[in-house]
Amino acid sequence: MPKLGRGGSLQSRQAMVHSLAHTESWAIDLSWDIIARFGKQEAMPVEFFTDFVKVAQDEGSHFTLLAARLEEMGSFYGALPVHDGLWDSAAATSDDLLARLAVEHCVHEARGLDVLPTTIARFRNGGDEETAGLLERVVYPEEVTHCAAGVKWFKYVFLRSMGKGLDGDEEEGVVGKFHEVVRKHFRGPLKPPFNEEARKAAGFGPKWYEPLAVKESKVTTATSTTAI
Repeated sequence: MPKLGRGGSLQSRQAMVHSLAHTESWAIDLSWDIIARFGKQEAMPVEFFTDFVKVAQDEGSHFTLLAARLEEMGSFYGALPVHDGLWDSAAATSDDLLARLAVEHCVHEARGLDVLPTTIARFRNGGDEETAGLLERVVYPEEVTHCAAGVKWFKYVFLRSMGKGLDGDEEEGVVGKFHEVVRKHFRGPLKPPFNEEARKAAGFGPKWYEPLAVKESKVTTATSTTAI
């Protein structure tokens, strides 16, 4: 894997855009996978399908824009080695909708929100306003809605299993279940600093994630820590 660097050189910026494009390529597959794997099997409502189709469309657009930008920078998608961390996480949560929503569509998506402002700043500081603007105007705000979808449907699946609706006052129970699922299926603690503003916009308050930044003495089944 190439080192991404801080965006001060063209090579570093190419590596950063390549990494972002690769993450988006996995995100496309993961959006369709959650629909095909769990939608009918878990008797999910039509809105679940609608939400994740929209996520897939957004991720496809992000990939297309980033791949085009990479070519404008003198490279192309596939020019550099890549990781499979997101798909490893998907394989580890392939039989558990709550785990898939928690790990892929909440933890990884929110990690993307945490790091994107710094990534944007690195492009801008490196003189690449075009890439910075693309991430700031298009990718970043849409990723907030993707995280929101993960939070929304995690709540729904858990509350439905308890015989309750989304309008019930059961957030403490939902958050407790989220902690339980993440500690079981995600390797290690979450990494601060957290983008509290973006996470809040996604319906993901501090009580959801701050306790998970503390390492547990016992960690069971785990997945990768790569972010979407």
